[in-house]
Amino acid sequence: MTTVQQDSRAAAQAGPGSVPSDAPAWRRWVAEPIRAVREAPRERMRQALKIAAVSLLAYAVVRHFIGTSMVDMIVYRAEGGVVAHGHDLYALRVTKWNLPATYPPFAAMLFTPTAYLPVPFLRVAVTAGNLALLGLAALLSFRLAGWPRRELRPVGVVLVAGLGVWLEPIFTTLRYGQINLILLCLVLWDLTTPDHRRSKGIGIGIAAGMKLTPGLFAVYLLLTGRIRAAVVSGLTFLGTFLIGALVLPSATWGFWTKYLYDSSRVGKTEIVDNQSLRGVAARFLHHANPGLPATAVAALVAVAGLAIAVAAHRSGRRLPRFEAWGVCVTAVTAVLISPISWTHHWIWCVPVLVLLAAEADHERTRPAAVRRRRWRVVFWMTLAGFCSFSMWLVPHKGITNLQMNLFKQVPAGMYPWIGLCFLVVAALRVRSRRRVAGQSPVPLGVPGQRPGGQDGSAPAGQRTPAAR
Repeated sequence: MTTVQQDSRAAAQAGPGSVPSDAPAWRRWVAEPIRAVREAPRERMRQALKIAAVSLLAYAVVRHFIGTSMVDMIVYRAEGGVVAHGHDLYALRVTKWNLPATYPPFAAMLFTPTAYLPVPFLRVAVTAGNLALLGLAALLSFRLAGWPRRELRPVGVVLVAGLGVWLEPIFTTLRYGQINLILLCLVLWDLTTPDHRRSKGIGIGIAAGMKLTPGLFAVYLLLTGRIRAAVVSGLTFLGTFLIGALVLPSATWGFWTKYLYDSSRVGKTEIVDNQSLRGVAARFLHHANPGLPATAVAALVAVAGLAIAVAAHRSGRRLPRFEAWGVCVTAVTAVLISPISWTHHWIWCVPVLVLLAAEADHERTRPAAVRRRRWRVVFWMTLAGFCSFSMWLVPHKGITNLQMNLFKQVPAGMYPWIGLCFLVVAALRVRSRRRVAGQSPVPLGVPGQRPGGQDGSAPAGQRTPAAR
């Protein structure tokens, strides 16, 4: 049989819309979503499209009446203009709130093209781009959790892109024109890449170069024994620093020696917009600078969170979706311990909710004799929390942020409370699976191998979520 005949036969066996494995990467990237949509159940897809269209139409109406300044997008555009014209980046003040540049110089360089585009066009383009990124974040979250079945994932992507706008972190990201979804997709793309890929770690490094918080995922990779990926993350981050230093030496020196440590440039710690542990401590202690107590709590949570994440990852033989648990715990830990985590920084609610939905769906399919409802309760309570907008419902103007009674503290700090509860649930999940398997806890202080052999492969008969 000739080579041409062999290729034709292989293509016919692969089915319509398939792409040969040796095809260029760009062709596979384009063909894969098209094939996935074709394989999706048509009736479910039609229903999902209708629901998403109605939801987005309602969102557009609400957005029109409440007004959408997209103030952060305007700041990014101004930063790009400063870089393009060679002005002082960190002397920048824009909008009626006199907002400064707060990201590293590398991020400002990426914003340069927006300086040449009109604001009305950017409003539409950034909103549309963020909706597309929301769908991509959903797809990457599905891959991370290994749920739902492949043919149902396009349906899930459409539903998340349409209904996800009502999650407060997503709503606020769209309203401000934030870059959170770009960072989320960069990190998720990295963490759903197989460990043997030499490029694993680049996405985390770029995200950390734009906004420092994602750097905690490099620590997670290191502690879980994926040293090469952690090193790649670190080198990529160093590359972003060097690019900034070469192009904007003065701004780079100022950022890393002065402006990075001036939290007043970012905003006030005590306002309800800040959904970090430090923000909760400031409001609880009625003091704008919670000082050592808040730092001590954040350090404790950082250690505990990373320990739980590592334990989840090392429970691969016993814990379904172990990588998803490890990643989500790391993400929640990062936003909890950051000195300032605005509500839109909790964009990690997307993979967290997908993970909890996967657990709830697995629970639902169990035999009736052993079926429980705990994961469904956890999922719906978490979803309600992220859709509640509760921090905006309590009085939060000016000094009132420091005058809240105990009754108002919970809604004012909704996300940190959800985050702490999630860490506890994750710890209990790991512990219960180890008890069921009759295994003793694995020490958490030293990086370990991935479940399976020394080469980091998964156990026989088990595939890692990243490979699904």
